Amino acid sequence: MDENVKTFMEKVIEKNPGEKEFHQAVQEVSESIMPFIEKNPKYKKAKILERLVEPERAVTFRVAWVDDKGEIQVNRGYRIEFSSAIGPYKGGLRFHPSVNLSILKFLGFEQIFKNSLTGLPMGGGKGGSDFNPRGKSDMEIMRFCQSFMMELFRHIGPNTDVPAGDIGVGGREIGYLFGMYKKLRNEFTGVLTGKGINWGGSLIRPEATGFGGVYFASEMLKLKNDSFKGKTVALSGFGNVAWGSAIKINELGGKVVTLSGPDGCIYDKDGIKAEKIEYMLEMRASNNDRVEDYAKKFGVPFYAGKRPWDVKCDIAMPCATQNELDLNDAKTLIKNGCILVAEVSNMGCTIDAAKLLTEKIMYAPGKAVNAGGVAVSGLEMSQNSMRLNWTIEEVDKQLHQIMKNIHDASVRYGRVSKDKVDYIKGANIAGFVKVADAMLDQGIV
Repeated sequence: MDENVKTFMEKVIEKNPGEKEFHQAVQEVSESIMPFIEKNPKYKKAKILERLVEPERAVTFRVAWVDDKGEIQVNRGYRIEFSSAIGPYKGGLRFHPSVNLSILKFLGFEQIFKNSLTGLPMGGGKGGSDFNPRGKSDMEIMRFCQSFMMELFRHIGPNTDVPAGDIGVGGREIGYLFGMYKKLRNEFTGVLTGKGINWGGSLIRPEATGFGGVYFASEMLKLKNDSFKGKTVALSGFGNVAWGSAIKINELGGKVVTLSGPDGCIYDKDGIKAEKIEYMLEMRASNNDRVEDYAKKFGVPFYAGKRPWDVKCDIAMPCATQNELDLNDAKTLIKNGCILVAEVSNMGCTIDAAKLLTEKIMYAPGKAVNAGGVAVSGLEMSQNSMRLNWTIEEVDKQLHQIMKNIHDASVRYGRVSKDKVDYIKGANIAGFVKVADAMLDQGIV
């Protein structure tokens, strides 16, 4: 590790003890950005990076609610508002037992750069709760969401902070959250994205993260005069992200052969398409977290406790959660002839895995690859402001162009040689410059 990065990270760790996910995200960014800052002293003098790693605001609150048995339950809620330099805070809400301050700070910090890369006026933020919606009734989820919003509403607004969905927060949860916000504020505004189509949502929002990830990976392949046509693709997860990715990969002529869940992974040599893709929506709605159901329904192998990276594939796209692809997985993929890994999940690869993949094959990080979700959220904000709805074709066209622009910016700052691009470096610097320049313009605030 560079000495400047080492010194910087020691201070970050000392100030934020025990937050290993946040430390990992900051290290990955600082390793790319620190040499750039050294060459551009205006950023060093203004201590831009030191200011960026400190959230502008971090709110923690109690969420008390009553379950169907009449018993009182207590969870913890969060909203981390990291940077508003280029627009209102923007980032998802995650409801999952693993949610803690470290994970939300890592996600919020990543969101700064991801949102900047889209070219849309959105700052970075993240939030959520350790509430687990799995196994809960609709009424329990409604009561929790209403209690959660009774505190959150004080801190958000269409020009202040616009949350979206994330793991555990889909259209149902967004609806309950929006309903309570509207009641509390007595106003109908675009304060949340991922809304229902008939009350302010945008078309293709559920598919957007997956679609955008495939568009980005397609641009990577174009640099090598290649495409998805005829390629075998390994996906992890089975939710909206993997679902959207599978749809678009099939459209572009690729074949998806794996899905995964907490229980293990499946291998479908014939490809996940047509009714099999539609079944993914049933799995998502079932709330049981079992990918084994797919194996039973379609008669394909299921590997308990395994991840999909042992399967021979041309392209691997993590679509589930952080650090789901480690160094050993990376070595296996390379050995098996994988030519490209694109993270559609947030920080899907460990730092060691990402470094090896960057060195050996084509690899791009989540902040660039999965920006399609927040890009369409930004387009939803624009539609809400104008009080209109665009067609599927218009939204998809804009999404495709945004992902191409992100790829081009990543190549511009990450080009190592004629045949090599460091997408980690490129995405980090491209995202950093826009935010840093805005911070310089706005003074020390």
